[in-house]
Amino acid sequence: MTKYTKDAQAIAALSAEEYRVTQQSGTERPGTGPLLNNKAVGIYVDIVSGEPLFASSAKYESGCGWPSFTKPIAAAHVLESDDSSTGSLRIEVRSAHGDSHLGHVFTDGPADRGGLRYCINSASLRFVDRTDMVAEGYGDYLDQIEETA
Repeated sequence: MTKYTKDAQAIAALSAEEYRVTQQSGTERPGTGPLLNNKAVGIYVDIVSGEPLFASSAKYESGCGWPSFTKPIAAAHVLESDDSSTGSLRIEVRSAHGDSHLGHVFTDGPADRGGLRYCINSASLRFVDRTDMVAEGYGDYLDQIEETA
């Protein structure tokens, strides 16, 4: 079993934007994240700890300006807590082991897929393509990203 932790070396390697988002609970500007329009098949992992967060099969185009997902790949890897930093109550999403700020979850997602919209900053994620998943230790998640007809 892989152990995921908040890695000091990974934090030191973050760009200024990645650091601001993950370590200071920032938000990237809408429409600017490099993973927003990613259509490749694979998984999205925490840029700090490497823990698997979202599968490409749960990604959808919400039109909000950030990558959106209907559910986490494993509920245990995503923590939710109240966030009233903007004056209104939202639910913040953080990685469980890396403690990285990921974004927020809203209840306006596709009803036929559970009704949730995980609105996630690209700066908090690293994409692992299906062809690299086994080599990078994510082979156990292949069944969650297979395209369904």
